[in-house]
Amino acid sequence: MAGDYHSTRFVFDERREVLWRTLCRSYFQRLVRPDFHVLELGAGYAHFINNIQCREKTALDQWEGLHEFASDDVRVHVGNVSNLDFLTDGSVDFAFASNLFEHLPQADFAAVLAILRRKLKPEGTLNILQPNYRRAYREYFDDYTHVAIYSDISLCDFLGANGYKILYSTPGLLPLTVKSRFPIMPLLIKGYLASPWKPMAKQMFIRAQPQP
Repeated sequence: MAGDYHSTRFVFDERREVLWRTLCRSYFQRLVRPDFHVLELGAGYAHFINNIQCREKTALDQWEGLHEFASDDVRVHVGNVSNLDFLTDGSVDFAFASNLFEHLPQADFAAVLAILRRKLKPEGTLNILQPNYRRAYREYFDDYTHVAIYSDISLCDFLGANGYKILYSTPGLLPLTVKSRFPIMPLLIKGYLASPWKPMAKQMFIRAQPQP
């Protein structure tokens, strides 16, 4: 991404910490066991990896500022997301990427998937949260670093074409951004997650597992 992305489009916002702390406790933690090794790809401000509870935490981002925001219990690597050489093969239980793959050319995304297949344990999973173009087409390219388009259908197909089995897919789990007139409050977030009706849910969530 452009070097000043974090001072323009993706500036620090304290509301994201409230959001991710609540998301981890109320949704994602049920997918992560205490003995897991969790890897976050494109960790940014480290909101997810700081708040998830597990045995081992690893965060990767090409942004040097990650060091400043990651907690002491997070192993930080700064570099390209397609370079996972620092990880032992078969060592990751749960890989997580939020709003990452729409920023990568498709060939780079395929390269990440191929490398990650080696790093995940046999029962390990890749968990992807990102904008669903079918629902967010009006705002999708407001972010000038978006270079690839995926819907919940095309992303599942792309994962399948690259050797992954889809375990779960929902076209809309969360709203697109915290930049909203609505307050970011734990009680409201929990209610939203629990509700079968999710207005403005423009971010899809997909869980996949490498096929043997």
